[in-house]
Parts: sequence; structure tokens; C-alpha cells
Amino acid sequence: MIQVAIIGASGYTGATLAKLVAQHPSLTLAGCYVSAGSADAHTPLSQLYPELLGWVDQPLQPLTDSALAQLGTQAQAVCLATEHQISAQLAPTLLAQGLTVFDLSGGHRFAEPAVYPKHYGFTHPAPELLPGAVYGLAEWAPPSLGEAALIAVPGCYPTASLLALKPLKENHLIAGVPVINAVSGVSGAGRKASLTNSFCQVSLTPYGVLGHRHQPEIESQLGHAVVFTPHLGAFKRGILATITVPVTVNCTDADVAQAFAAYDASQVVYCLPAGQWPKIDDVAGTDRCLLAWKLDSERQVLVVASAIDNLMKGAASQALQCILIRFGFGDDA
Repeated sequence: MIQVAIIGASGYTGATLAKLVAQHPSLTLAGCYVSAGSADAHTPLSQLYPELLGWVDQPLQPLTDSALAQLGTQAQAVCLATEHQISAQLAPTLLAQGLTVFDLSGGHRFAEPAVYPKHYGFTHPAPELLPGAVYGLAEWAPPSLGEAALIAVPGCYPTASLLALKPLKENHLIAGVPVINAVSGVSGAGRKASLTNSFCQVSLTPYGVLGHRHQPEIESQLGHAVVFTPHLGAFKRGILATITVPVTVNCTDADVAQAFAAYDASQVVYCLPAGQWPKIDDVAGTDRCLLAWKLDSERQVLVVASAIDNLMKGAASQALQCILIRFGFGDDA
């Protein structure tokens, strides 16, 4: 049994991951932690999320200095469902204890430290760790994930986008700049209430236009420029990305089908039959990504739709896949 601790367990992603770990037969939940000053400290997680009753009834432990120093004796893996800068600050201490760290924030998704002041608003406290962090897009993870000490779990928008675009890039079918229009439910903004994610304020609106931090993440992992525009929708969870891709001359339906055959053996990523398109309700609450596409040969344009649950495949269930790969249990959550 692999002992897994979660820091930041009171948030939507942390709580979702706690349930997945608690339910998995090869994993044990070694502890759920929140910041030392959190108002949720000592509260059973199932009291915050009654759906977890009987699954995760243990209290949220404050992450004091002494608790942080002892994690290496209680767990083999630690998942960071924390703010980007907090993850970057915690990782060196956890790695020094011999723990395998799975960072669900953006704290270790880039090899170049210069990305952080520009797109995340802070100077990375441990830039020496960045080149060794392995990007955990599970279906495209390198073999090094199986031995990595630090795994950067991808962002939710990049997961939806990269799963749609990677097969095309690998098969040399992209001829121009893909345009990604994606909409997410309000849970993507986190548990803390704010005016911008209140249901009374949300209808459907773009945000972070030509400046969202997930654009460089998508580009760095795809190895290709994109235009990425996120939108906030009036629903709780899920992401739908509709991507317009200029394709190479003479690209055929057979070429595209062959590219997406990369997922034929996957139990997480599925391509829908021709003429059928995914919707949020198809994936909400699941670990799946549903893809669909249509080619306009005359205009040399391909449209790909990708749907995931932002809290599951976009965060918690992908972290679980990474844990399973890292510890030799396979890659299907």
C-alpha cells in the first residue's frame, strides 16, 4: 500500500483527490492537511463535504512546522493542492525527506524560472528543481515519470487542449496556429467565494484574453504556438474546448483518424463516433476525456472538441493516474 498525504485538502481539488485515494485499493490516505491558520483545521473533511461521509472522515490537520517535518515518516507521496507559490515553497522540504511530490498547482510546470514572474507573479524560490520536474499528462507521460521525485500535474485547460492537439502534432498534421476556445465551470476558480465566480454574476464571458498563464503551458508541452481564450460559464464543473486547427495540405479523414488512434487502448480518453459531439454533462464527475472532430478538406481546417471534468481529469483523477504510474500500478485511474 502506498501512503499518500494531501496538503490543501479542504479545496475542491484536494477533497476530490482525497476521495479517490481513499477509494483506491492500492493506496492509503495518510493525512489531510490545511495551512496552520486555516479556519477548517481540525474539522473532519466529511463535515465540509458530506458526500465524503464514510470515505474521508479524518480531520484536517494544520500544517505546522513540526507536522511538515514529520511527513516523511508518515507517507511515501505528498500531493500539493495548494497555491502555486506555496507549492514551490513546500517542495524542497518534502523532497529532502525522500517523499515523491505530486504538484497539482502550476508551481513546477515550467523548466524556465523566468516564466514565473511573468505569468504567475512571483520569483520561483527553488529554480534548481524545475528542470527535473516531470510533466504528468498521463497519456503522454515520458518513461521518466516512473522514477520521478517531482511530478507536475497539468492544468485543467492544458489537459483538455493537449489531449486534443498532441496526436495531431505527433503526426505532423498541424500547419498553422490552432485557436482554442474553452469554457470552464466556476469550480475552476476554487472554493473561496468572490464576486467574479458568484452564480449571480456569471453568465458566459471570456477572461485572461491573450495573457492567460495556461497559454505558455500549452505551447511549451505541445511545442507549437496557439491562441488560447478561456471562458467562465454558469455551471459548476467541466471544461469544453473547441479547437480550430489549420491542417497540412492533403490531410484526409484517414490521417486524422490514424492520429487519434493513439487513444484506442485508453480507458480514459475516448473518441466519439462521427457526427456526435461531447457536452459537459457527459464528463462531469468522471475521469474521462471525450473527443470529437470534423475535417473541412476544402478549407484545410480541422475542428476538434474536447470535454473533461476540470476537478477530475483536469486535476484530481489525473494526479491519481500519475501516482499509479509512478508506483508501478499502471495508468488508468
